[in-house]
Amino acid sequence: MNFSDEQLQRYNRHIILSEFGTEGQKKIADAKILVIGSGGLGSPALLYLAAAGIGTLGIADGDVIDLSNLQRQIIHTTQGINTSKVLSARDRIRALNPEVKLQLIEEFISAKNIMDTIADYDFVIDGTDNFSSKFLINDACVLSQKPFVHGGILKFQGQLISVIPPKTACYRCIFNEPPPEGSVPSCSDAGVLGTVPGVLGTLQATECIKFIIGQGTMMTDRLLVYDALHATFSNIAIKKNSKCPVCGDQPTITKPVDYHTDF
Repeated sequence: MNFSDEQLQRYNRHIILSEFGTEGQKKIADAKILVIGSGGLGSPALLYLAAAGIGTLGIADGDVIDLSNLQRQIIHTTQGINTSKVLSARDRIRALNPEVKLQLIEEFISAKNIMDTIADYDFVIDGTDNFSSKFLINDACVLSQKPFVHGGILKFQGQLISVIPPKTACYRCIFNEPPPEGSVPSCSDAGVLGTVPGVLGTLQATECIKFIIGQGTMMTDRLLVYDALHATFSNIAIKKNSKCPVCGDQPTITKPVDYHTDF
């Protein structure tokens, strides 16, 4: 791939990085990334990946924009209320970087469609906001050996871990199964500081870019915990669990499962 003068200018600040260069930018241009969820986490992830020049971006979300989303879901606008989040994200990305090829999936993920949905992508970003989706994404990515990055947010805190199956610990190695329904409050119940998903979603995009260009140290086998109130980042070491029901030595989960439909 030969870059045009316009592309060399657009991606100049990447290309002049010694760890990046034109080869790194070519890898970015060839990459296919899927972002599941275009809300608080997905918004910054999509914008930064589009700005970086990711060749193909998949956006999967079946939701529509609500006024309460706009405090944190920065890819959407007031004019888009009650319209498709996927189409809203499409318009913002086209305005930011028309070179990016978009694949639009206007539906929620489920056990029925997730394996086909993730199949053609190099890396998956979990930008969902409920436990059933997070366990579903983890299981599908582990079963298909698809690298992904998990992100979670609530109140003033966020967490992140990257998973590269079958080498590293997965989400279930930390959290064996979803909590009982209603036992953990959602952001709509407990609230969330709008900037927290901005931090975590940006970190998810960074993990993705590092993976694509093969530089740096991934956030694997470590759970990153961010506390906005106290301005701290903590790393918790995680070991691959030999008894994990999906990535362990004797897995009991051999296909994706829907726990409940709290979408």
